[in-house]
Amino acid sequence: MILINLLPHREARRKRRKAAFFAGLGAAAMGGLLLVVLWYLGLQHLKAVQDGRNAQLQREISLLEGQIKDIANLRGEIESLKARQKAVEDLQTDRNVPVHLLNELTRQTPEGVYLTSIKQTDGVVAVTGIAQTNERVSELLRNALYNSEWLERPELVEIKAATVRADNREQRRLFDFSMRVSIKRPAAPAGAASAASAPRAAS
Repeated sequence: MILINLLPHREARRKRRKAAFFAGLGAAAMGGLLLVVLWYLGLQHLKAVQDGRNAQLQREISLLEGQIKDIANLRGEIESLKARQKAVEDLQTDRNVPVHLLNELTRQTPEGVYLTSIKQTDGVVAVTGIAQTNERVSELLRNALYNSEWLERPELVEIKAATVRADNREQRRLFDFSMRVSIKRPAAPAGAASAASAPRAAS
């Protein structure tokens, strides 16, 4: 027996293809949507991880800032203590400066020079006196410049001739002079410095 299909098979095949196309299109859309959702979730996860790292870094930065402030305070206290120590040492040194100054002027003043006044202002000493000759004044300046441990930068301010009458009514020609000289403190010997630092280290 011969069976003849009289149904529109082309139309049915077209519908099946169309249904398969839309099914594939829907599957592709669902796949694309799923990829977008996964990408978004991945981004959110990465953002959360980065936010956590940023928060950790911020906490570490806050701790470091606190430590830096503590170090700055300690440095300030150390500088203050050093300044106080230097002030005490300067006071102890300045207490003996007049003695050293007078002793040094006595040692460096040559014969024929007589000092009439000595005035100290901070680290500068103004000296006036009388000399028998100009050469004696020059010798005093050289001694203060080259031979003194406590005097430096001598400067002649003025020198002028003066006539002095002696007891026997004889007039003598002398020279009035004035000069300035700076006070320097000689460096302490290495042994004294180490001995001074030893008690502080032991304490």
